[in-house]
Amino acid sequence: MPTPVHGYAAHSSDADLVPWSFERRDLRPDDVELDVLFCGVCHSDIHHVRNDWGGESYPIVPGHEVVGTVTRIGPEVTRYKVGDTVGVGCLVDSCRHCSSCEHDHEQYCENGSTLTYAGKDRHDGTPTYGGYSNKIVVSDRFVLRIPNGLDLAGAAPLLCAGITTYSPLRRWGAGPGRKVAAVGLGGLGHMALKLAKAMGADVTLFSRSPGKEEDARRLGADHIVISGSDEQMQAAASSFDLIIDTVPYDHDLNPYIATLAAEGTIVLVGYLGPLNDTLNTASMVFRGRSLGASLIGGLAETQEMLDFCGQHGITSDVEVIDIKNINEAYTRMLTSDVKYRFVIDLATLEKN
Repeated sequence: MPTPVHGYAAHSSDADLVPWSFERRDLRPDDVELDVLFCGVCHSDIHHVRNDWGGESYPIVPGHEVVGTVTRIGPEVTRYKVGDTVGVGCLVDSCRHCSSCEHDHEQYCENGSTLTYAGKDRHDGTPTYGGYSNKIVVSDRFVLRIPNGLDLAGAAPLLCAGITTYSPLRRWGAGPGRKVAAVGLGGLGHMALKLAKAMGADVTLFSRSPGKEEDARRLGADHIVISGSDEQMQAAASSFDLIIDTVPYDHDLNPYIATLAAEGTIVLVGYLGPLNDTLNTASMVFRGRSLGASLIGGLAETQEMLDFCGQHGITSDVEVIDIKNINEAYTRMLTSDVKYRFVIDLATLEKN
């Protein structure tokens, strides 16, 4: 039988999130049901709710940084048992047979991956609803094990912010002897600093604000470059093997490209859309520099990231909130008034 569920939903692009009751499907043979303990609040939640990217259908129950406890399993599930602490990230399904899926890159599924919310179930066509709710049902292949010892609230954002920065750091070889920089100190940027430092890289933060230096060093930065200072940017010229650009809006990439070493790469992980400033390829061609982009990570890499964080004691810096304050949290996120990720305590759902 379908399971009654309570959560918070947006019913239009200009409406607040409000309490809403709905049903989760009965378990399929490979399904895992979990009680949601914590759910991170991602900037993309706001984009979906406000239809910034277009094409949304309502109601929307956001949330793709989910940590919970297994309460039921389907008869074919062997990897998890009732009582396990697990996570669900940005995806709950993919075609599983295209080249990308077969190479553990489900996020690039050639037939379209199924989003944890604001998507369509590929088996029955019903809408997917996310982790701003007390329960979620997911195929076991898209469930991840949370290592023992991690703070569960702080672990929730690893399911998006963590893997979004870990994947390009691993792909482009962050590690000892490599100079890595992050642009921006928000939910993604602070994870990039922590992860790059744990990988053994020499780590720099690009920031527009001199006031962030102390916090940046606490998070793992060895150096800080104020991007609005021509002098500091010139001093950083030809320095970095890898830059992780976490800025979520259109901005000029040319000044950052100039700070790449020969054959260095700048990777976009924060902004989705057109760049209005012309990209000058001359400095790229004559120094062998590259521009890349990355989207979260596949399931195997996400589990690798979680295990790495477990080994190094890495979690996100979070502010835990009551779900009734989610609309205020959205407003604060838009002014960068959070260090560095909001996380909903779903125990508060029962009190509202």
